[in-house]
Amino acid sequence: MRARTIAACAASLCLLLGAAAATAQSPGRKELPPALDLREKVERVAVTVTDMYGRRETREIPVVIYRPEGERPGPLAVFLHGRANRERRAEQGRARPERLARWLAQSGFVVAVPTRVGYADTYGDFDPEYSGGCRERRIRPMNQAIVDQTLAVVAHMRAQPYVDAGRWIVIGQSVGGQGAVAVVGAAPEGLVAGINFAGGSGGHPQEHPRRPCGAQLLKHEFSALGAKARVPMLWLYWENDLFWGSEHPREWFSAWREAGGAGTFHLLSPVGEDGHQGINLDMDRWVPLAQQFLSQVGFAVAGPPERPAASGFARVDDVSRVPLLDERAREEGYLRFLKAQPPRAFAIGARGGWGWGQGDWAIGKALGNCARYGQRCTLYAVDDVVVWK
Repeated sequence: MRARTIAACAASLCLLLGAAAATAQSPGRKELPPALDLREKVERVAVTVTDMYGRRETREIPVVIYRPEGERPGPLAVFLHGRANRERRAEQGRARPERLARWLAQSGFVVAVPTRVGYADTYGDFDPEYSGGCRERRIRPMNQAIVDQTLAVVAHMRAQPYVDAGRWIVIGQSVGGQGAVAVVGAAPEGLVAGINFAGGSGGHPQEHPRRPCGAQLLKHEFSALGAKARVPMLWLYWENDLFWGSEHPREWFSAWREAGGAGTFHLLSPVGEDGHQGINLDMDRWVPLAQQFLSQVGFAVAGPPERPAASGFARVDDVSRVPLLDERAREEGYLRFLKAQPPRAFAIGARGGWGWGQGDWAIGKALGNCARYGQRCTLYAVDDVVVWK
């Protein structure tokens, strides 16, 4: 019964996790259960923030925590989510970047993901990250609100016995990426490095694609932050980003570097329909860059999962030879995998669970979709060959 339940869960999961790992729960989408292999849990942390009008409030925000295997204290990685429009901010659930968190946890990091004030269950009449209209933006109060919340979360995490309090990194996407730059500019104690995925604000891909509001104001803000930064950053953008385009990110990074900020900038070739989501769509390419960057600051970080050689155990289309799965799992899981176009991968668990993935990071998706229910998983097939021994 246990194996049948796990397999049924994996069937509804395999494509869901492949779609968007580093964004908040989409409106109307059933929330996934906690990832058991990552010991996922939620804690609430009190934060005090001030908006651009001077209003100061203390609220409790949810922080999703992911942990690596073992009890040895690990360095901390704080992930900062982006900013959706008003309707989505009201309806979204907690930010749960599971695929990113699994990669970091495999490298020994404890991952903390705050869903900040003004999003999800704290959405309401107080939005400390509001920065004004397109022509009159005030970026600094927004950044300060993100910094204040991040540091409150770090202080909370430092008190946990499973966290190495002396070393932490900050990672952010979109507005969260801009926030990661602001955190680095604040030069807090223990911070070792930062990663900015497609960071910025003021973009509107429908009304004015590639032409964000206040681009020059943001350039000046990045310059001011670079002058105060004390640790290096990795900036990752994509050419077909519909929020910022390709030229603004180059100018922003140049302003950061010229003011004294250290770091590396990569503008990756187009991915998907909107490169703004490259953190979700392009792990095969950005993980090696992040691995190299983090190794330079002293972390032993995992690279992309390796593809095993063909084992000759069976033909990939011989459904009857797939071990450990019951008939329903073979029909609902493995047959769906066979209909998918490569790149693709299928993993099986020791207790009958399974998971599969397609496209970018297919092997990682398959293993993660299988392992999240708390069992050891092994690759069975990759693309058109069986690799299971």
